[in-house]
Amino acid sequence: MSDAAPAHGFEGSGRERLQAFLARSGVASRRAGERLIEAGRVTVNGQLVVAQGSKVGPGDRVAVDGRDVTATLERVHLALHKPPGYLCSNHDPANRPLARSLLPVAAGRLFHVGRLDLASQGLILFTNDGQLAVRATHPRFGVEKEYDVLADRSVPMTVLEEFRAGCRIGGVTYRLSSYRPGPGNRVTLTLAEGRNREIRRVLENAGLEVRRLTRVRVGPVTLRGLAPGAWRRLTRREVAWFLGRRPQRPDLVAASAAAPVAYS
Repeated sequence: MSDAAPAHGFEGSGRERLQAFLARSGVASRRAGERLIEAGRVTVNGQLVVAQGSKVGPGDRVAVDGRDVTATLERVHLALHKPPGYLCSNHDPANRPLARSLLPVAAGRLFHVGRLDLASQGLILFTNDGQLAVRATHPRFGVEKEYDVLADRSVPMTVLEEFRAGCRIGGVTYRLSSYRPGPGNRVTLTLAEGRNREIRRVLENAGLEVRRLTRVRVGPVTLRGLAPGAWRRLTRREVAWFLGRRPQRPDLVAASAAAPVAYS
C-alpha cells in the first residue's frame, strides 16, 4: 500500500490521548474509544482507566478486554464509489449490504469518514487514521463536499439563493457554500458543513423530490475514474492536503474539544 503513510508505534517521543491511540491502533474510532474507556474495558500498564483525556506514551502497555493493543499498523486511506443501497455503518441488524464490504479484507479495520445515506451514492472515504478523519469532517476545517443532484424538476434560483443564505427547517439552519445549475433538472451543490440528509431536507421542504444524489468530491479527492463499487488508495498529495489543513472556523475550535467528531 505505497500511497499510505506508515505509522509505526508512537509518533516521536511524545504522549497522546488514549482514545487517539485506540483509533490509531484500529480498535475503534475516537468516539467509540471513549465509550470503551467509559465502560471500563481499557487498562494501561495493568491499571483500569476510566478518565477521558488520559494520555499514554512509549513503553505504556494498553489493553482492551485484557488483550494487548499496539499502534504499529500502516495508515490506510481509501476512496470508495458507494452505490445506492449500501449502508455506511459497521453493522446493520437488518442485514442490508454495507459499504465497507466493497473494500479489500487485507486493508484491515477501517472507518468511514462521514456518511452517505442508503439511497445516495458517490464518494466516501475510509481510513484508520483518526487525524485525517477529523480534519476531513469537522466543520471548523471547512472541507468542501460537492454533490451532483438530480431533482424531479428544475430547482428554482430562489430556493438555491435561500439555501446559500441559510434556511431554517425544524430549528436547524442549513447553509450552502455555492451552487452551479446544470442541464435539465440537475444542479451541483457544494457544502462546507454537511448535516444529516441536508440536501434532501432542504429540497423536499421546497416541494422538490431528489431523484439521484451523488457526492462527487471531498476536498481534493474526486470521483473521477471510479466506477460504482470501485475503490482506490488516496495519493500522498491528497493525504498531505488533509493533514495540513488548518481550522477555517476559529469560533468552532473550542466547542470541538468538548464534542469531538464521530466518524464511524
